[in-house]
Amino acid sequence: MTARIVVAGASMGGLRAAEQARAVGWTGAITVVGDEPHMPYNRPPLSKEVLAGKAPFESLAFTPKAAVADVEWRLGTKVVTARLAERTVALDDGSVLSYDGLVVATGMRPRRLRCPGPLAGRHTVRTLADAQRLRDELTRPDARVVVVGAGFIGCEVAATAVGLGVREVTVVDPLPLPMVGPLGALLGRALLKRHQERGVRFALGSGVAGFQGGERVTGVVLSDGTVLPADVVVESVGSVANVEWLRGNDLDLSDGVLTCEQLRVGGRPEVVAVGDVARFPNARYDRVPRRVEHWSIPTDTAKHAAKALVARLTGSDAESAPFAPLPTFWSDQHDFRLQSFGAPGLGLDDVRILDGDPDGDVLVGYHADDRLVGVVALGGHSAATGAARYRAQLLKQPALTA
Repeated sequence: MTARIVVAGASMGGLRAAEQARAVGWTGAITVVGDEPHMPYNRPPLSKEVLAGKAPFESLAFTPKAAVADVEWRLGTKVVTARLAERTVALDDGSVLSYDGLVVATGMRPRRLRCPGPLAGRHTVRTLADAQRLRDELTRPDARVVVVGAGFIGCEVAATAVGLGVREVTVVDPLPLPMVGPLGALLGRALLKRHQERGVRFALGSGVAGFQGGERVTGVVLSDGTVLPADVVVESVGSVANVEWLRGNDLDLSDGVLTCEQLRVGGRPEVVAVGDVARFPNARYDRVPRRVEHWSIPTDTAKHAAKALVARLTGSDAESAPFAPLPTFWSDQHDFRLQSFGAPGLGLDDVRILDGDPDGDVLVGYHADDRLVGVVALGGHSAATGAARYRAQLLKQPALTA
């Protein structure tokens, strides 16, 4: 019987895992299972170019490398259970796949608000279908939009809506500033000012208590009693890991899938996890396992995990150095960009301006134990170029003490 790797999840992480498995010498069968009907595509443009009507789906689809031309794609279905001891997974179409190696790449889904009120008119942005449905709503004449959540996706959607000419866009968040959790107050204040100058309204320091309306939402009730009129609501309140199918296998699924420093799952060398569902220790910083929802992580994790998995399956079992990626992200909002290298969240207690001014282009450094662990640029091209100059320095930073 031909040896097989099953990849559970057909997004970017699943594609990269299949490509990397071939790149490091796997010649056996590969089956990729995904619940969307589409081949893997790039998600960041969903809240920007796709929502703005500037990018068709064809521009988002990744072009798989020639080495994975023989990969079997089981799309429009998903893995519903796994028996790791038996090395099998069951799909929602009733079929059961056996495997020699398993890649967990099932990613995340949007968290939804559990508040009383109608469901119609409430949206999330995670899939192409989500973006297409929301796009149709934002082009309605005189739409009033309330975005719940002032994180990256929430602020991107708000900026896109304003750019489309939506007359009234309000962002709600219980925190005092947009993106203050991952970036801190200095950039939070700068972002608030820039969004307000471009027409976005904010209702900060309040959560959502419920929704008004009959069959469709007409208003958002805040925790302080304020009611915001709304024809369209976008819920951007975090993500939930798609790990339910792994229950019953004695794994730590409390926040994604816990892995070791080689991205192996539950002490099983034939099972690895990739992408934002993986909670892994980053040897570049400390021994604390964390999930990282940045665009660079699916590719970085796939490279390392595929090497560890194929080494095990082929008997070479060469131990790699501990996984130590440098997380990278960017976020385009209105006419400015956020560009980051490293782990700003580990240095929120020591934030310093490295160059520029928060009212213009600014480069901010994040420090832990007086070491630079992350940089974030806010502004135009020059700010992003400034952040890139620190990449080499960040790569040389010694590990922090756990």
